Amino acid sequence: MSHPFRDVAIVGVCNTTQARQLPGHTSLSISIEAAHGALADAGLTMADVDGVVGEFAAETILGHRLGPVSRRISRFGIPMLLDAAALITHGECDVVVVAAGGAGLYTERAATAPWTRPDHEFVAPFGLFTAAEFAVMARRHMIRYGTTPEQMAAAAAGIRTHGSMNPDAVYTGRGTVTVADVLASRLIAEPFHLLDCSMTSEGGCAVVLARADRAGALAQRPVWILGAAGDTFGPAYVVAPVFDAVRPGGDPDLAAGWVGRRAARRSLAMAGLTTADVDVCELYDPFSFEILRQLEAFGFCTPGEAGAFVAEGHTAPGGSLPVTTDGGTMSFSHPGINAQQVQRVIRGVEQLRGACRSGQVDGAEVALCSNGGSGALFCDVAVLGVERP
Repeated sequence: MSHPFRDVAIVGVCNTTQARQLPGHTSLSISIEAAHGALADAGLTMADVDGVVGEFAAETILGHRLGPVSRRISRFGIPMLLDAAALITHGECDVVVVAAGGAGLYTERAATAPWTRPDHEFVAPFGLFTAAEFAVMARRHMIRYGTTPEQMAAAAAGIRTHGSMNPDAVYTGRGTVTVADVLASRLIAEPFHLLDCSMTSEGGCAVVLARADRAGALAQRPVWILGAAGDTFGPAYVVAPVFDAVRPGGDPDLAAGWVGRRAARRSLAMAGLTTADVDVCELYDPFSFEILRQLEAFGFCTPGEAGAFVAEGHTAPGGSLPVTTDGGTMSFSHPGINAQQVQRVIRGVEQLRGACRSGQVDGAEVALCSNGGSGALFCDVAVLGVERP
């Protein structure tokens, strides 16, 4: 049986300018700007597009200008990518744009960002907010495995240092970030300090996918989807996450704290690869603990060993397994809910093209990208490569 994504190539990517604030922009307008940028990167124009995927697929100006196109209202990063790929594999489209953006959403800056404080009857009585939800998962891991704040801080320090070296990052040029810097920042939700946490910013991003037989004639070296899958353990930010929760009669190896483990196994199996084949990990980094957890859930480390692995510098710039090399949501950008997760895919594509303006991993041929995490009760994984599956 042929590979499900054999006929789909990623041919264009774009991150718009990312900044703490982008006055004059809305989430829709910055998404449209990103879509145009990704098409230009691919050497395509709006006239080539016959599919649009994203939160604003119904409103996007691309469709209005082109007439009939296929649209999919979709959210988050990797699921958006797979919805676009499906339009191509099913023969419905030849060229699909995936666009996302966030701007003008965070206006009450005396409070945390609105997406971190859902206000409904299932969470408000308990004082839950996003940092607290991820913190309870981190605390359980600390109790079980002896994971330390210093080890989590090492993950944050590595990612923030990557971002400091990235000229396109919101926090570019801030110099090397140390474990001591992270631990000296104020507590947000124990055990997380401020620098263990993602920031807030604005920006847009887009990815263009095309039928494989068109890819060779386009402007960029194509990147291929070798494998992808997703896990969902419950409604994100609605119920409190519990690390050891399993469905009745379920496998403890697939407890909520390991969400994404099954997705990683399926993605790597689809690709015919193992973790040893992965050159770079573009992991979603809402909080430092999630880097350790994902390394263990995805099989790069056994449970309880990722803390030492990260503390030894393996995931930092120049390490054996560079992680989140653009600076992620801690340093590069964190524009709302959807765009930040598409950006993990974009960085993976840039690594495989050999086109990163900073943090390029020499000879990278396989990148693993992720979305979500334990506190959100979902996790998606995609394996990208330079060779057509």
